[in-house]
Formats: sequence, C-alpha cells, structure tokens
Amino acid sequence: MPRFSVIVPVYHVQAYLHACLDSVLGQSFGDFELIVVDDCSPDGSGEIADAYAARDRRVSVLHLAENVGLGMARNAGLARASGDYVLFLDSDDTYAPGALAAVAARIDATGQPDLLIFDYDRTYWNGEAERNQFSALLAQTGPDVFSLDEHPGLLRLIMVAWNKAYRRDFLAKVGVAFPAGYYEDTPWTYPLLMAAETIALLDQVCVHYRQRRKRGILHTTSRRHFEIFRQYDLLFAFLDSRPDLERWRTVLFRRMLDHLTTVFNLPDRLPRSSRPEYFRRCRAQYRKLRPDGFRFALSRRSGVRYLLVALGARRTFQALGSLHRLRLRTARRARAAGGRLRDAALHAYYLLQRRRPLDPDLAVFSAYWDRGYACNPAAIEGTLRELAPHMRTAWVTTEEYAHTLPPGVTRLQPGSAGYWKAMARASYLVSNVNLHHRYAKRPGQTNVQTHHGTPLKHMGVDLLQHPAAAHGMDFERMLRHVDRWDYSVSASRHSSLVWERAYPSAFTCLEYGQPRTDVFHRATPEDVLALRDGLGVPRTATALLYAPTHRDYQSGYLPALDLPRLAEELGPGVVLLLRTHYLYPPGAGPVHPRIIDVSAHPSVEELCLASDGLVTDYSSLMFDYAGLDRPVVLHVADWDTYRATRGVYFDVTAHPPGLVARTQEELTDILATGSWSGPRAAQLRAAFRARFCPYDDGHAAERVVRRVFLREDGGLPSVVPLPDRHPAAPLHHSPTRPAARPLP
Repeated sequence: MPRFSVIVPVYHVQAYLHACLDSVLGQSFGDFELIVVDDCSPDGSGEIADAYAARDRRVSVLHLAENVGLGMARNAGLARASGDYVLFLDSDDTYAPGALAAVAARIDATGQPDLLIFDYDRTYWNGEAERNQFSALLAQTGPDVFSLDEHPGLLRLIMVAWNKAYRRDFLAKVGVAFPAGYYEDTPWTYPLLMAAETIALLDQVCVHYRQRRKRGILHTTSRRHFEIFRQYDLLFAFLDSRPDLERWRTVLFRRMLDHLTTVFNLPDRLPRSSRPEYFRRCRAQYRKLRPDGFRFALSRRSGVRYLLVALGARRTFQALGSLHRLRLRTARRARAAGGRLRDAALHAYYLLQRRRPLDPDLAVFSAYWDRGYACNPAAIEGTLRELAPHMRTAWVTTEEYAHTLPPGVTRLQPGSAGYWKAMARASYLVSNVNLHHRYAKRPGQTNVQTHHGTPLKHMGVDLLQHPAAAHGMDFERMLRHVDRWDYSVSASRHSSLVWERAYPSAFTCLEYGQPRTDVFHRATPEDVLALRDGLGVPRTATALLYAPTHRDYQSGYLPALDLPRLAEELGPGVVLLLRTHYLYPPGAGPVHPRIIDVSAHPSVEELCLASDGLVTDYSSLMFDYAGLDRPVVLHVADWDTYRATRGVYFDVTAHPPGLVARTQEELTDILATGSWSGPRAAQLRAAFRARFCPYDDGHAAERVVRRVFLREDGGLPSVVPLPDRHPAAPLHHSPTRPAARPLP
C-alpha cells in the first residue's frame, strides 16, 4: 500500500500535462501512486498519460468513456486509490520540489491527522509567482493538531480540494463525494473541514497554481454558473444529516451569500440576460436556507448586501455596487493627486534646503534600497563612530527595518521631509546602491559607492551585450548616477578593473578590501557560539549555509536543490541554514526539522560566522566566505544557462573557491564523504582567497574612514599578509557522516 495516492483529472491540457506529471514523478519522496483520469479529453492528453504509465509503474491511467467533468473524474480516481492519504492535483498545476517529502514529514510529526492543509502560490504566464494572500493562517502558533472549532479562520482559505492531504479511511468514514457541475469543491471541502477531528497545517508552498493567460472554466460567461445553487443545496443537505455540526449553519449561510453575490458582481460570469433570474435565485436560496435567528447589522456593507438579497432588490443592489466602485475609483484618484502634490511640496522643500550650507559633520548611509543596517555601509558607519565621534550619522530605512539600527544612529524615513533635508545638507553620502534619482549632488558633497560584493556576473554597461538580463535598464540614467560617485570601494584588483570598465566615470577607486568582512577578524569563539545558539543550531551539529543567488531568467524563488532530500541524506548531524536572495520574500523555502530559514536575518555576515561551510552557486557571498577561510562548495547545475543569459567575468567552475557539483547527487557525495573540507578543497580555496581577498584583513572600513572622512592621505593601516590573518574559526570542520548509502 503506497503512502500517497495522487489523483490528476485530465481534460484538454496537453500543453501543461508534461510539467504536471514531471513535478509529481520528480519528487524526492517516491512512495506514491499517480492515478491519471482521462476525462475523455479531445486532445492528446490521454496519449501523453499512457506514455508516462509505460515508463513508470507508479502511474496508472483510467480512460473514461465519456466526459463527466472535474468532480466526477476525481471520484473515479478516488475509487481506484489505495494509498494511506489522498491528494488531488489539477492537471495544469505542478508540485513544488520536495512537496511530498514535506507533506509526509508533517503527517508523521502530527500523528496521522484526518486532514493536512498546505500552502500554494499563484504562478503567472510571465513567470511571476505570488504566494497565497492568507498564508499567515498556516503559520503554526498553537497546537500541532486541532479541529475547525479551534481554528475557524481556516474558512477564509480558498475552498479547493488540491491544497490538502486526506486520510483515506477518514474520507470513507465521512462518505462525501464530488458532485457534477461547476463549484464542485464547495460540497466537498466544507463538510470535510467540519467533520475532521484532527487537522494539521504545513506552512510551505507545495502547489504552483497556474493562472492561465486565457482564464479557466470558471471565468467563462455561461449559464452553468447557476450550478452554484445546487452545490450549496448539497452542502446544507449534508449539514441536515449531521446534527452534531449544526453550529456551523450560520457561518456557512454567510459564506454562501458572500459567494453568490461575488459571482453576481463579477462581470465575466453570467450572461447579461440571465442576471435578473440569477438574483431571483439568490433571493429564493436566502429564504430556503436561512437559519433560525439569523441576524445581520445594517451598519456593515455585508449586512446591506444580505438585506438587498433578502428583498430581491436587484436594481438597488447593482446601483449601490456601482456607487461603491465609483467611490473606490474616486478615492484612488484623490490619493494619486494628493501624492503628486506631496511629492511637489517635498521637492520644493529639498530645493530650499539646498540653499543652506552643508553640514560638515553629517553623514547619510543606506543599503539595499533602504532595507536596513547592512553590508559595507554598515561596517563603515560603525567604524566612523569609533574613529570620529564628532560625526553624526543617519541611516535611510523604513520602519520595518528600524530594529536593525544600532543606538545613536538617526533613522531617516525614505521620501520624508527629514530625508530630503539630510540629502540636501549632508557632507557625506554612502551607499551600496545608487541614490534616489531626484537627488542632485552639490559641490562639496562626497559620495561613496561601496557596492555589495565582488562581481562574478556582468554589471553596468557590460550588460549592453545581455539585454535579457538588463531588463530594459536605462543606461544613460545609470551613468548619470555613476557620475555622482567620488569614490568606489573595491575588494581586489579584479573588482577595480570591473568597476572602472562597467561604470565608466571619473571616480577614484579605493582598493582597500571589503569592509563588511572586517567582522570576520574580530569575532571570538564565544561570539560564534552565541550566534549559533540564537539561530537554534544544535552545538553538536555541522551547520551548512545554503545561499543561492537570483536568476535573471527566472521569476520568483524556484529552488535548484531539493533541500529536504539533502537534509535527509546528510543525516541528523547536519543542519542547513537557508538564505534566499534578498529579492525574494522570507519564508519561500521548504519546511524540514533540520532546515532553518534564515532569510529574514538582518546580517549575512553573522550567518557566515555561525556556519561551518557554505553551499552556493554564483552568489558574491562566496568571495566573502573565502576570506573567512572556511569551506565553500558550488552547486552549478545551470552554469551554461546562467553564463549565457547574464554573462560572467571568469569561469568560476575552472577557478572555484572549493569543490564543484553539477548535480544534487554530486553535491550530496561531496558533503557526505567529507571531501568538501578536505585537502583539495583547501588548496582551491587558498588560490581563490589570494586572488580575490588580498585586502580582507579586518581593516578595510578603517582605511575608508581615514581616507574619506578624516582625509588622511598617508599612514593607512598596512595590509596584513594572508599567512598572518586569523579569521574566526568554525565550530566544526566536517559533518557527522551518515550511514553509507549505495551509489546510484
């Protein structure tokens, strides 16, 4: 008996079916049966499914004699299911890598619940992905297992069948089935949620819900949308048969009214001629199913809506709806006009402040488009306060990142009057990205561009040869911004040559090292231990930091590794610290007991110190980490694609900072055998470190401060030779080896 039965109904999806089935069969967790139900599809979907069944014994195909619709096709697949748990997947959607492994692990951890609910994202034709807007409901803040009474907010989730795993004997006990027609998930999902004694949650995106450019069946204009009334009749008939669930009647009645009126309000659902009849049916449904004692408040919009349905006042309902939409449009336009007026007033204020003298003791800092206290600017700011206490420093960031600022640093809200005053009057401005396009440099102001890493991929004007990666960049505007730079901080001769070529202008290159790596040479063993404890890393575990970079040819976080599988194969002695790129929201990664998502941690340097080794692809973090002199492993499965689309300055696979893996299997072998921290890895790292980290000795920020702020032309700290540098040592040097596993 397999652990899972995955049921995929198929109808007219030949363009998407390969991706769907591949996403199931490519899961690291393989204990499942895949039941494909060909609902008499008129295209080649049935033949595609048969080809998969011929190649993989886990696949079976059921060809229906006639087209019966999505719900009945699911029932046919369910009748064949033999797994402990049943999952449904629509044939144009896909599973995320590691989804079934995460589902299985969560089911085991929560004692085989009746239902497990997991998350999804909406993926669009252009590659963009948007996580479920109610994903916060899946965050586990209470008991691991509960009933709907303890978590009624789950009713706000989309009522679909494919975001859940169902224990098969629970389905048999409840005895529900999918009905025919549109909105078939309604009389399926609500009864199961109400009847489940044990529900568990998995706060992880497991399904990529495809949003077709030409939208699906429910977005077609048809009288078939009248089938929604029958589906709610079935739902309330189920409630009638279960007196023990009577407490949910009023809640479901409100949900029904909201659903019925939503369908009515959507412009693309009902034929125009059928709208009066539909509204009359809404009124009849209200009268037929209204619970005893049902009340609503006319002070709320929903209450007014319910009253108009009860009265059958369609024209008034439509008029008020039109008035509401007009009010929203008017408010949006008023906000836009107010925003333009505010922007004009702030710009006038900025121009006025520019007439006042510069403040010689004010320095303004920012990093990563105002995302908090970080990177090279933070290292320089901290050193400036130590060496020049008479200077006042201000940091541009939003309230969201205010907690990252150290005491004594003034926060400037981006775009505020205080921000523009500081931009007009500060004598020094330091950032690792370009400043606001409305900022105009004044005579006497000094701009320091620190960048945010050593360049591997093409930058600046070098992207002219890679338009796909440039994403429509305005190169003329970029160069106008570059012309504001006085100094460009560089970590090595390689960086200097790249910055001067990629950003042709008259700035002075300060080849002083990477200031953000100074902390590597100041941290003590006690600091390292405290950082690990703060992240929840067991003291006996080896911590591997996994930090992949952004791909220009992809949208959203699409993991290149199956991390749950990697964690399982490396064994209990290894913990993976997942650091997604800052362009992606935290929480995009998979859930696993030995995977800690550190994407929201404010300091990547602290994560480096807390880890024993780095696994990355093309991230500039490899250059910093090499200066820390700890093992680095590269996973470069898409090297040829990355190099072709973005362009690179050298072949990192030929001159790497450590061992290189082209596949996940190779990576697992490198890590499991301990060769990642062996002599060959150390030899590669030493050569890489000598080439790219010649000045990363703990004094880079001091050199910048003394040269730029204190105007000391000579006497800067001498560079410590590589053999004499002693960055903070890791807690462990190699992972605990798991039991030997057979080679593939």
